[in-house]
Amino acid sequence: MALYWLVQGCQPGDSLLFHYSGHGSRQRNYNGDEIDGFDETLCPLDFETQGMIVDDEINTTIVRPLPHGVKLHAIIDACHSGTVLDLPFLCRMNRSGQYVWEDHRPPSGVWKGTSGGEVFSFSGCDDDQTSADTSALSQITSTGAMTFCFIQAIERGHAATYGSILNAMRSAIRNAGGGGGGGSDFGGGTVTSLISMLLTGGSVGVGGGFRQGATIDSLPVI
Repeated sequence: MALYWLVQGCQPGDSLLFHYSGHGSRQRNYNGDEIDGFDETLCPLDFETQGMIVDDEINTTIVRPLPHGVKLHAIIDACHSGTVLDLPFLCRMNRSGQYVWEDHRPPSGVWKGTSGGEVFSFSGCDDDQTSADTSALSQITSTGAMTFCFIQAIERGHAATYGSILNAMRSAIRNAGGGGGGGSDFGGGTVTSLISMLLTGGSVGVGGGFRQGATIDSLPVI
């Protein structure tokens, strides 16, 4: 019900925030709308009795109903969270700041975009990866690596663009991990930060709305 509450009654000019830091999983997809054959899921406290929240449900609830003039930022710090909002496009950035757009529109042709609004999603890892808790960042207590780095990037003034946020997050994780290789407190493997971006319209290329470092002038204060 909380997801419905988030978007209920939203109108042009509204800026919404959805933050989840917890367990995530994946399950076999049977309706043909996933490129990798798996649905990504969130695991709330009662998931063992009430079930997991599947990406299709999240998309239907908070993405597709979003009207023109409304902006949603999602921050998902969970395992297998790369495309947990099922957004049509994903931007993958490497360590040097270079990025490439991936088309994640379902093979079935079903539209997973909004009703005119904009959605931006930061994810803690790729669909086939796991996110980590670590004390290496705060030096005090165990925190979600992606959530800690995101908040730190905002507090230290790196929120001018989406690219600058991602670069600051990656730098923090590399520094805490002793250079970004294995053998750190992150549980093995490199923690990958992704940003998925939805822009309205049918076919959007590099020249049709995507630009490096889209300005974040309405990101809610964390």
